[in-house]
Amino acid sequence: MRIICLLLILVPLLTKGQDKVAPRKFKENYWYKNSIIYNLEIGVFKDSDGDGRGDINGLIQKLDYLKMLGVDVIWLAPFQPSPGADDGYDVADYYGVDPKLGTAGDFAELMYQVRKRGMRVIMDLVINHTSDQHPWFKNARSARNARYRDWYVWSPKKPRDGDKGMVFPGVQNTVWTLDSATNEYYYHRFYKFQPDLNFMNPEVMQETQRIIGYWLNQGISGFRLDAVPFIIEVPHTGSEKPKLDFDFLKDIRQFTQSRQADAAILGEANVEPKESVNYFGENGEGIQLMFNFFANQHLFYAFATGDLKPFKKAMEETSEISQSSQWAYFLRNHDEIDLGRLTDRQRQRVYDAMGPDTNMQLYDRGIRRRLAPMMNNDRRRLEMAYSLLFSLPGAPVIRYGEELGMGDDLRLKERLSVRTPMQWTSAKNAGFTTADSAFRPVIGDGAYGFMNINAEKQWRDSSSLLTRIAAMINIRKACPEIGLGTSTILETGSEDVLAIRYYYDGKSLITLHNFANAPRKAAFSIGGRGNLYDLWDKKGDQVIENAGFSLELPAYGYRWFRVDGILP
Repeated sequence: MRIICLLLILVPLLTKGQDKVAPRKFKENYWYKNSIIYNLEIGVFKDSDGDGRGDINGLIQKLDYLKMLGVDVIWLAPFQPSPGADDGYDVADYYGVDPKLGTAGDFAELMYQVRKRGMRVIMDLVINHTSDQHPWFKNARSARNARYRDWYVWSPKKPRDGDKGMVFPGVQNTVWTLDSATNEYYYHRFYKFQPDLNFMNPEVMQETQRIIGYWLNQGISGFRLDAVPFIIEVPHTGSEKPKLDFDFLKDIRQFTQSRQADAAILGEANVEPKESVNYFGENGEGIQLMFNFFANQHLFYAFATGDLKPFKKAMEETSEISQSSQWAYFLRNHDEIDLGRLTDRQRQRVYDAMGPDTNMQLYDRGIRRRLAPMMNNDRRRLEMAYSLLFSLPGAPVIRYGEELGMGDDLRLKERLSVRTPMQWTSAKNAGFTTADSAFRPVIGDGAYGFMNINAEKQWRDSSSLLTRIAAMINIRKACPEIGLGTSTILETGSEDVLAIRYYYDGKSLITLHNFANAPRKAAFSIGGRGNLYDLWDKKGDQVIENAGFSLELPAYGYRWFRVDGILP
């Protein structure tokens, strides 16, 4: 009886305060939140059989290099069969592997070797358009009542706005082209050999699901969804401001996760901050990741001018997203640096500083150069830029060869200038191929030639850009609050210094970056007494006895501090 009475007394006390569900750290289960993503094209990465073109087995040979660098996720550019008129983005078979790059068996081995090293692969999903050599389009233009006719978008007359909305202005003249076989116009946001698919047709949506399911079954962990705003266009609603069907993104997300629960979609959508919620979803039910093109464009304005105010504003405007969503940040990708959302004056200032010759510019909006040439190969600026990339609130994306400071080849047309073969060694053809010549020229001369810039040389040099970036990645992985936590831009008393503070799960981090070509003093508050641990050099540790703190950063200098022991 006494025991029963004791229990009656103790149970209410034991259960007091247990009327709430225990807190869940579900964000830590999203692998994409803190992943280091490495973008490459198989054809220019490593040739294993001496035919002058990179291949899947060549990539397998270099997986240990990516592992040593600290890569978590490999993002593969299109590798399916293609005529190659747009470097593989004109897909002719969604279910195959281009025989120039390998076989289905080679791809299966790649997936095995990637998993064995604890990495993942995401692939480009190019479904806005197909190649005009795809069997679907060949059938579609065979007759107006053909089986696949309605898989594409047609018009008996050219719409009035047919010369507007081109993705490649200056190279592309229209988005409607007359098909001589059926005497009707077909729609194409991109080149005329890339007709757009019609996603208002349920059969097209069903086929897309099959494509997604197929590649998930091959071991893919997710997709980089190409040209998202154009996929969700409602046909015949105009080429300048068409209606968009955002339910498509929820549907494709739901289907993808029904086949593989942790699969992720990284969207290419260059949109205004206020529009991003339509892509992420009000509660994160849309695509999981998007490139932050808006902030990126203002970042390059800051690099070019030292003016941080537009970039800070862009960061603030893109800060409110769902807990399950994530931004992806980059310095270079496979396309031009798009500056289309800057004012004409801002864009011209970036041109003047980073791409003054018209041959360096592209599509009336961007620069077709790699980062090192844009920054005049200034090691201080490059280091600061990469330190900043790894400390921005999202998942960092690296373009192959950028970790070496590779250059560009402006003799190549359009975006091919930044798609030259990877420079592995100082041997013939940069160790990319044993053939007499590569299918695309290797950069062989000048400061960016492979004799000066190659991976082998830099791995053996503890002070090289490559080893420094590898160290940055290592430190970034020790700071999970960057990808998981909340961020605040701090006042520093200097217009040239960007300071960001992160909080997550009782941890705090402060990063500082000086955009000026001269030393700058930064003063900020940590909110009380505590310690600042310098993550680069323990000699920089600080004991803060009051809220205020100041330090001097060298020209293009950067510091990362772990904040500990804060006492309000």
